[in-house]
Amino acid sequence: MKRDKILYWATTGFVSLGFLMSSMMYLTHNPELMKGFSMLGYPVYFVNILGIAKLTGALALLNPWSAKLREWAYAGFTFTLIGAAWTHIATHTPPTAPIVFLVLLGASYFFHQKVYGYKMELMVR
Repeated sequence: MKRDKILYWATTGFVSLGFLMSSMMYLTHNPELMKGFSMLGYPVYFVNILGIAKLTGALALLNPWSAKLREWAYAGFTFTLIGAAWTHIATHTPPTAPIVFLVLLGASYFFHQKVYGYKMELMVR
């Protein structure tokens, strides 16, 4: 049980730290990031939306506000990482980072369920 809890917090910490750092790059409009987004044809406002979503999602994973909010963060990050991996594959750039974070996110979710059980507020109401 203690090992599982350590693994949960380690994977969750890595994922949250990665998304917090990523959100800062998005919200400060890092020049290299903006260059990549313009090459792909994504609009500038999409960078702001993703930056805010990554920031709030990382905070939701770290803080036990509600199980529903955490589930939404896991789902949102899953969709974001699958989309990022697909974009990298489509543009012939290495999809290593999104895939690694997707695996870490899956491990975080797995160990969360193992340590804390499936205690969802969704089903209580």
